[in-house]
Amino acid sequence: MTTIVLDAPLTWPRLAAVAGGARLMLSEPARARIAEARAIVEALVETGIRTYGVTTGVGALSEIVVDRAQQSRLSHNLLMSHAVGVGAPLGPVETRAIIAAQVNNYALGHSGVSPDVVDGLLALLDADLMPEAPAKGSLGYLSHMAHIALVLIGAGRAALAGERLTGAEALARIGRAPLQLAAKDGLSLINGTPCGTGLGALALARANRLLDWADAAAAMSFEALLGEPAAFDAESLALRPSPGLLAVGERLRGFLDGSPMLAGPRRRTQDAISLRAVPHVHGAARDAFDAAAAVVDRELASVTDNPAVAGTPAAPKVFSEAHAMGAALALALDGLGVAVATVAAMSERRLDRLINPLVSGLPAFLAGEGGVSSGFMIAQYTAASLVAENRRLASPASLDGGITSALQEDHLVHSTPAALKALTILDNAEAILGIELLAAAQAYDARAAVSVAGGEADPVARAAGTERIYRAVRGIVARYADDRPLSDDMAAAAALIHGEDVP
Repeated sequence: MTTIVLDAPLTWPRLAAVAGGARLMLSEPARARIAEARAIVEALVETGIRTYGVTTGVGALSEIVVDRAQQSRLSHNLLMSHAVGVGAPLGPVETRAIIAAQVNNYALGHSGVSPDVVDGLLALLDADLMPEAPAKGSLGYLSHMAHIALVLIGAGRAALAGERLTGAEALARIGRAPLQLAAKDGLSLINGTPCGTGLGALALARANRLLDWADAAAAMSFEALLGEPAAFDAESLALRPSPGLLAVGERLRGFLDGSPMLAGPRRRTQDAISLRAVPHVHGAARDAFDAAAAVVDRELASVTDNPAVAGTPAAPKVFSEAHAMGAALALALDGLGVAVATVAAMSERRLDRLINPLVSGLPAFLAGEGGVSSGFMIAQYTAASLVAENRRLASPASLDGGITSALQEDHLVHSTPAALKALTILDNAEAILGIELLAAAQAYDARAAVSVAGGEADPVARAAGTERIYRAVRGIVARYADDRPLSDDMAAAAALIHGEDVP
């Protein structure tokens, strides 16, 4: 098992690795920062300095003083009242991502949470004991971490080795006792931007792989449709100095290098946009990806607790601010979702060209027996439906707004919903690109059959780069002949994109 030692702030790839199962450990300097911040909180409690969520209530109750005897109870009650999620629970990977992001926030040394709380969260990760956190019901944070934190005090529910347990049962299985929360622990557990940040890191990891597969699928479709490779000429693309565009152009030239199918004189002046503009659209998505990645990494390096503590135990400082407001995160993840949706929409257009005999020169819908067999006719319907769903999902969560807590929280940016819908867009995009991969492989096979019938000596000599992709597809599914439910093939292709790197 890979171990990631948390000293400097996590980056999104390291956080995604923890979500995928890597072990997370605190360095000694990180532990010292957590302990120092805790000592500052205890000094605030001792001196009675007004501190939001410690010596006062929260939200619109922030002017109500909470005496020292009630501060532990406040921490406990915050978990109970904020555990208001609804719907199906998050998956284990998503839950691990949120926990890792929260521990990362504590390790910056400005939260003041008790070290036992941090150790409890790390123990959940070590045991792969995943609290049951309903996916819906969060405007930006609070509910997911409240449900996760319930397990630390022996409440709520959790999954361990496939078994659903109460929080108390789950802790007993891993040899831990329920925690007694101290002042500020409850607020620190539910506060910050770990939900949007953790889920955003997962979205980046998935989008990074998906964009690679999008280039690969586009190269296959381009070759199978006998496109004009001059569109990817390096000198031409250099006229538009986008880092993403230039990177995609280079990848496409690599995939198609030496293709016998594309050799010879030009067949047409220019191809349709879904073919010749792949570097421009995929490249723009990569630029958007880079921008979102920079924001998520900044978020991981940022203190997102309210209040944040600083100074020393002898001279404590407390900042009651708005650092838990993930505005930049919401905007970035909205943008990432739009970028992925755009790439998937272009994929569906290439798919349509592959199955349309009016433009492909191949059998209608890539079916073996026209009339008797429908081939990929209805798979394109599925892709079109998912493109439409993505269009609806791409509406920005960051503009949803809303007013909560009796006008105290009167502007909301919905960073967690932005992350959740980006993940849903990625689900759909993986399915769409999976269908294109299947259709492109089928198009190669259909072109081979047409060439053999026409008496050509070398019917389908693909480029070495696209040959690798073709073999990866054919390694999981055979050529389709209306002999089985196509949905099974589609699921296998989507799983390939989700879980494997481009060969």
